[in-house]
Amino acid sequence: MNIYITARHFKAHETLRAYAFDSLNKMEKYYDGILSADLILSFEKSRNSIKAAELVVKVQGSVLKALEKTDDYIKSIDAAVIKVERQLEKYKSKHEQKDKKVIRKTREKI
Repeated sequence: MNIYITARHFKAHETLRAYAFDSLNKMEKYYDGILSADLILSFEKSRNSIKAAELVVKVQGSVLKALEKTDDYIKSIDAAVIKVERQLEKYKSKHEQKDKKVIRKTREKI
């Protein structure tokens, strides 16, 4: 899995990058067919100084996305990863069901 981490409107510390890298690597336990993961961290100046994490995960034939905005980058990363993990579980179960149907049909033909 290729992991790309981008920081917009600020310079990300190495500890934040390492935390994000570790969090994204943990997604492979949900589905091992992940091609790439793009994490975009951004800082939005406003009254509350919003810190956003946008996660785009590419799997074969589909793109999964999550956007989270909180007051802390770590909270945003965690929430985005949780959203994508749910999407990965759903994606995996749908494709397993399709694979089982194909196997049944081929067995019936034989």
